[in-house]
Amino acid sequence: CAKDALIARIVGMNPLLHSLALGLLLQPLLSAEPPAWPGWRGDGSGVWPVQVTEAKLRDASPRLLWKKPLGRGFGGISVTQERLMVMDREDKPEERERLLCLHPDTGELRWEKHWSVTYGSMGGYSTGPRTTVLQSADVGYALGATGRLVCFELETGKVRWELDAVKDLDAVMPQWGYAGSPVLHEGKLLVHLGLKDGKGSVVALDPATGKKLWTGGKDAAGYSAPAPSQNAVLQWGPNFVEAFSASDGTALWSYPYEITYGVSIAQPLVVGDLAMVSGYWHGTKVFRLSGAREVKLLWENEKELCGLMSSPLEKDGVVYMLDKQHGFTAFQLADGKILWRDDHLLTPKDRNPQISVVWLDRAKGIIAGLNAIGELVFATVKPEGISEIGRHQIIGKTWAHPAFVGNRIYARSDSEIAAWELWPED
Repeated sequence: CAKDALIARIVGMNPLLHSLALGLLLQPLLSAEPPAWPGWRGDGSGVWPVQVTEAKLRDASPRLLWKKPLGRGFGGISVTQERLMVMDREDKPEERERLLCLHPDTGELRWEKHWSVTYGSMGGYSTGPRTTVLQSADVGYALGATGRLVCFELETGKVRWELDAVKDLDAVMPQWGYAGSPVLHEGKLLVHLGLKDGKGSVVALDPATGKKLWTGGKDAAGYSAPAPSQNAVLQWGPNFVEAFSASDGTALWSYPYEITYGVSIAQPLVVGDLAMVSGYWHGTKVFRLSGAREVKLLWENEKELCGLMSSPLEKDGVVYMLDKQHGFTAFQLADGKILWRDDHLLTPKDRNPQISVVWLDRAKGIIAGLNAIGELVFATVKPEGISEIGRHQIIGKTWAHPAFVGNRIYARSDSEIAAWELWPED
């Protein structure tokens, strides 16, 4: 490149000038943040921050960098510089959850922590942990399926603090275990735990000490992560959609929405003054927020727009969401008008369909998704329709959220974890 040529010309200079010029040329590279996927849906936005052309995606020939055995689990993967974090569950020699730190370049184990658990049947889905480990600065936060919450040093795994949500906070574990990943917002660690007797749907903790700062909402625990928005936190539980102050947990508004089996899973979507939730049994509801403490139901569709686990995407007032019966679907957020269905193009039809989908280039409408049979799919979505760009088999069956980092994807199944280079670096 031009910069390389310029550096080469400098070689003949005075050594002092050479060092100075080389340092100035490299400064932007050294100061740039390395690519990362630090937690649930990356930074929470569901955006893969990388620049790549559609032509490069179409010509992509993924290269396996490494893979290694892994225990069972639904939990996602997080990656920061030199640290890949993932959780799993083992049955032998004893039943335990594991917290693993791997090197993203090699898969080499850097350190491991584990603790004893008793899952029981867990509603027939006793596979393993469900949440994504959150990495922030030099510490991480991991929430196990039974409510074990651990803050640890990323470099060594040394525990800074830990608690048992059921024993220490009087929380009530949902039928299928805790699945809402921890979220950092305005200097607080937000965790959807569902305290007994309606004493708090979300608990805000001091990230440094684990001390309880406030509780917000009155609902039991569902399976959705908290959705911070400006100065409010939105939480979807098994009985209500609730909003409360991010500063102290003060209730702002609450809307009843009782769900069969309590399966409030996909994270709520907030766009401007509109908020949307969508579930398997009772469909989609969109609310209009009128001031901090007022909300009204704008529209609902209980039969034709039914999401499940896959968090929706939005662009220019159009929502792109996996519907349980009809596959990936585009509809207008303002009124629910359905624009198109993909007839199960992105992920196979199933009783519980799933695809972890993110924006790859939101401006151009390019998405990337890891579907339930382990295929990485690139496609362009627009109000007019969907067009597939490319598809690659990279892992076995999975519901777990991958990590999209630079030109790589890290994915896991119930038996292994793998890293792939998707296209060559420039």
